[in-house]
Amino acid sequence: MLDKKDFKPVTLADRAFFENHYALYPQTHSDNTFTSIICWNHFMHYRYAYVRGNVILVCTAAGVTRLHPPIGPHDPELMQEVIRLALDMGDNNKPLMLIEPETAKLMKKIDPDLLFVPDLNHFEYVYRAHDLAELPGKKYLKIRNQINKFRKNYHYSVEPITPENQKEIMEFLVRWCESKNCEDNFILAHEIEAIFYAIEHLTELRLRGLLIRVGLQVSAISLFERLDSNTAIIHFEKGLPEYDGIYKVINAETAAVLANEVEYINRESDLGVSGLREAKLRYHPHHMVEVYSLKRRTGFPFVT
Repeated sequence: MLDKKDFKPVTLADRAFFENHYALYPQTHSDNTFTSIICWNHFMHYRYAYVRGNVILVCTAAGVTRLHPPIGPHDPELMQEVIRLALDMGDNNKPLMLIEPETAKLMKKIDPDLLFVPDLNHFEYVYRAHDLAELPGKKYLKIRNQINKFRKNYHYSVEPITPENQKEIMEFLVRWCESKNCEDNFILAHEIEAIFYAIEHLTELRLRGLLIRVGLQVSAISLFERLDSNTAIIHFEKGLPEYDGIYKVINAETAAVLANEVEYINRESDLGVSGLREAKLRYHPHHMVEVYSLKRRTGFPFVT
């Protein structure tokens, strides 16, 4: 029977294992990617178990523990064990998270009384790559105007992120963090640590990226990778706020590179941040990656 003792910490040495497993069972949500897991591991404290061909993830952030559904061949018995363990050791409200719609249906067949709630803050925005690169039609007119204004006001250049410009990027991230008062923002304080890790381990994680220089100064970056054969994912995107429109430019420049490789770009979730949600919606997503959480019910075996 599955037990919390079966889980071990995720480390960078596990990269090949996760890559091989995800080649068999491609993921659609960024939180399950090895890059997200390892870059946010300082905060999320990920552990995993490998049982009967399935990977089961558990994370503990700010004292709250939650499990992910098994990733691998459908195994109703194992699913029941994961549900039981989640209820035993997981969050008092939502012990099992990142449940995709098809997985929820399979879980309902196991137990029709299970209650799922949409986790809107973790819905991810997926766009057509060519839409983000070309910004066609009237619905993107305002964004195109802002990019044209930026190009008129600033002399800038674009180049790939490499080990050679790593130091400059670290210096840029310090400036960005100071501009955002990261030390006083719980989320940003952890995010900057995740980005630093990504830059420091760019080669090991097989991440790619672009930077924008305004004049000679690094003023924006993006970090991305292939999620599957048809989709790329943008893990991080940052720009200095004094350059109006720079986020729209790094977005477009990144999309222009990826549009030659994939049909879709996943730009991750908004985490419920109002301004971020509005910004992502302005780009008119093609679809969302929907996920649900298991919610405890009143009475056995659920309690509220």
